[in-house]
Amino acid sequence: MRNDNKVGEKNSPTTKNKFWQFIRKNGFSTLMGIFIVVLLVSPDAKSFMLQQLMRTGVFNASIDKKGSATSTHSDNDFDFVDHKGNVQSTASLRGKVVFINFWASWCPPCRAEFPSIERLYSRFKDNPNMFFLTINEDTDLSAGYDYLKKENYSVPFYRTNSKVPSDIYSGALPTTIVLDKAGKVRFHHAGFANYGSDKFVKQIEELIKE
Repeated sequence: MRNDNKVGEKNSPTTKNKFWQFIRKNGFSTLMGIFIVVLLVSPDAKSFMLQQLMRTGVFNASIDKKGSATSTHSDNDFDFVDHKGNVQSTASLRGKVVFINFWASWCPPCRAEFPSIERLYSRFKDNPNMFFLTINEDTDLSAGYDYLKKENYSVPFYRTNSKVPSDIYSGALPTTIVLDKAGKVRFHHAGFANYGSDKFVKQIEELIKE
């Protein structure tokens, strides 16, 4: 006599088979869900994705022409301090082109653009007419140091030492500003961008020559 219970067990799909059937039917949606979760929880994953977008060239930074300089130099000044505790003011940087970048180690867009800033810094770090003011906004100072060390970045490390004018920095990360030799804002951008492009390097060189 046939055992109907055994036949039923044999014909019914197992839990394992059900799982793979679900994956085959919903594989793309499942992978997209996992991808989105990873992006939400991983700063490295977010920054990697943003870096791929930067490769398209859409996010290449560009400095406007001389006629677009905004605000007077006195409106832009603030104090900053280096890792040794030395305090300076942007006012003391007159005669130099100043590249200012506000960043934090936990900020994915900051991480995404940092390789381009490192390339720009490597290009101009020995130029006496150029100054890089990369200002860390981490609550924990060591987090910023650890990030730069981990990624082998050589850009200088600064913190603000006075109130920063809202026209310079309003709290959005990352924010990048370029001041000309007179201290006027020639470039202001809130959000990530590519600062290592040939075009941007050439524009910095032109500012230095002014």
